Amino acid sequence: MIIYVVDDERIIRVSLADELRDAGYEVYEFSHAGQALGQIGEIVPEIIITDYKMPDINGVEFLKRIKNVNNDIYVVLMTAFSTIETAVEAMKLGAYDYISKPFDNEEMLLIIKRIIELKQVKKENKELKIKLKQEYDFSSFVGRSKSVNAIFDLIKIVAQKSTSVLLIGETGTGKELITNIIHYNSSRSKKPLVKVSCAILSKEIFESELFGHEKGSFTGAISEKKGRFELADGGTLYLDDIDDVPLEMQVKLLRAIEEKEIERVGGTKAIKIDIRLIASTKKDLRKMVDEGKFREDLFYRLSVFPIELPSLRERPEDIVSLTKHFVSVFCDDKGKIIDNEVIEILKQYPFPGNVRELRNLCERLVLLSIDNNISADIIPIEIKLKGINSSCFSFENKTLTEIIDEVETNAILKALDKTAGNKAKASEILGVPVSTLKSKITKLKL
Repeated sequence: MIIYVVDDERIIRVSLADELRDAGYEVYEFSHAGQALGQIGEIVPEIIITDYKMPDINGVEFLKRIKNVNNDIYVVLMTAFSTIETAVEAMKLGAYDYISKPFDNEEMLLIIKRIIELKQVKKENKELKIKLKQEYDFSSFVGRSKSVNAIFDLIKIVAQKSTSVLLIGETGTGKELITNIIHYNSSRSKKPLVKVSCAILSKEIFESELFGHEKGSFTGAISEKKGRFELADGGTLYLDDIDDVPLEMQVKLLRAIEEKEIERVGGTKAIKIDIRLIASTKKDLRKMVDEGKFREDLFYRLSVFPIELPSLRERPEDIVSLTKHFVSVFCDDKGKIIDNEVIEILKQYPFPGNVRELRNLCERLVLLSIDNNISADIIPIEIKLKGINSSCFSFENKTLTEIIDEVETNAILKALDKTAGNKAKASEILGVPVSTLKSKITKLKL
């Protein structure tokens, strides 16, 4: 780490520089601010420790010039007691800290340690934001069906705007993923993305959670609390399951969205907020409006830009690409071969839990797979039964043995389906001993 020490008092400058060198830092000394400014272009420091009172340029003016050249340089101001007010003012202008003369060099080393820790946190945050942006680029919503391509087109239109978005779709269709994609590909990506599950908020705490509360506003309010709207200021607020918002709370939610301001519970001050709102619903809000369960004005305010997410059974052509994608996610860079029989079974299965269910299934298959092969025998029976397409009584171009096997296969599968895979109960339905049923299951490779 490169540090500049700038002070016209030679004893202080040399003493501090030697101490910093002993601590392992690369240090450059300057007796005038002008000299340091002339060197910044060639050797860029990460920290500048400077005296406030110098003959050519005072500390505040020096700070301004440093920040104009490179805003990432941390500045620590050394000051006499009489100039502490000026030092505090310098911190408002961007100085990291100040220290009063005379000081112990250990104090300065502690300040530098805090700067290093802060730089590391900022670096990690920057790397995390880059990772999030990469993780939630447009390609993270896997699929090539027409419906998915149509969703991509809508996301690209709305991502750079601040328009409210309403995501409509069954549980597990990817509403939260779409929210992440919109946020991290928008101009608000550097600001917070705050998520709220309306389904888990009771009527009693809903207002406090969304709008915050003042200290003493109700029993248990022992301190001031910011609500989700305030926490999301400048960024995106995601309200999942908006259909679960209590009817009496909907008018307050509408007011906050339309007027772009809120009041905390127990407060009288209007707080301005700047958010992009994304809401999601698994229900038909229009029908809820007709039934008097959802405010019509709030419905229209939310549905400025609706995006409908299809269920997985409505885009079965994406099952193959999704399966391969999730298997690659869970196999830790080790290749996995997926049997064609597995793909055929999954293509026939209706996936009531949608993409989330397929993701969880793929994780299970990877864990259960032997070597590099994912075969049909490790697919859960409840999926295998519903995923096998019955072709019973289709006898064309089949031998008698094949016909008998097909009839037995379908009879056994239906019995197992009725009994949720219980072989003892299935054998009773079929009127055969359990041992006979087990041998036929083995023979027919069920």
